[in-house]
Amino acid sequence: MLIFYKKLQLTTYLSTIAGDKVTIGFVPTMGALHLGHLSLIKESLLNNELTVVSVFVNPTQFNNPNDLSNYPRTLEKDVEKIKSISSKVIIYAPTVDDIYEKGAVPEHFNFDGLENTMEGQFRPGHFNGVGTVVKRLFNIVKPTNAYFGEKDFQQVLIIKKLVKTLNIPVNVIICPVFREPNGLAMSSRNERLSEEEKNEAALIYKTIQQVKIKFKTESVLSISNWVKEQFKNVPNLKLEYFQIADETFLLPCKIINTTTNYRAFIAVYVNNIRLIDTISLN
Repeated sequence: MLIFYKKLQLTTYLSTIAGDKVTIGFVPTMGALHLGHLSLIKESLLNNELTVVSVFVNPTQFNNPNDLSNYPRTLEKDVEKIKSISSKVIIYAPTVDDIYEKGAVPEHFNFDGLENTMEGQFRPGHFNGVGTVVKRLFNIVKPTNAYFGEKDFQQVLIIKKLVKTLNIPVNVIICPVFREPNGLAMSSRNERLSEEEKNEAALIYKTIQQVKIKFKTESVLSISNWVKEQFKNVPNLKLEYFQIADETFLLPCKIINTTTNYRAFIAVYVNNIRLIDTISLN
């Protein structure tokens, strides 16, 4: 298995083996890999001649310094998990200086308002950081296909907008959410949860499953009020936001249009650990 720590080493290697007809699949991660990440890697291996996985905790997308410092870093375990799938995967595990030669400063992007709601509202500057690192990683790897998880649906729309705006020749592919046995969406942050907290956090998915059912017969306002009630008396869980929005522009839904595809989005703190989830409603 090949592991590169410097972009120059990676680009030099890829230039020697990747011609115009060789497809490169790319799975960008921040490490602490779980089965959801591994499913993305498997998808890439099935559909591309080469697969590159990056492991990089990107500082420019964190607006909370404590979240950045506490984010799990488990490179050795990550390498072993990838190796258990295939030894042919190419790993890129750069330092901050390798990605940001002139300092970790985010660029500023216009994502046509996609960046101003939900995650963007509660994590100011987050999507500028995401856009900055993804742009750099795409320029380094030059992938044919890039794979992202559906749990980060808003982020994937942001990346699709980035690709379109900058004319980056890559296909952005969304893969299904992977879940724990109790329904909790798999996340690297789950590593910081105790078993008791994981059990309590199962309420997140149970709630949006009920939202999908209620969406058929109830108003958005009624559903939103019901969701708030579910978390009101659960001591370790704090609802940050719940929103029903269309899947194209992420505009908050007030009146349901039967020709529009909608999705529920939710963010919840389990004590001091922040988790997000989403579900398609129609």
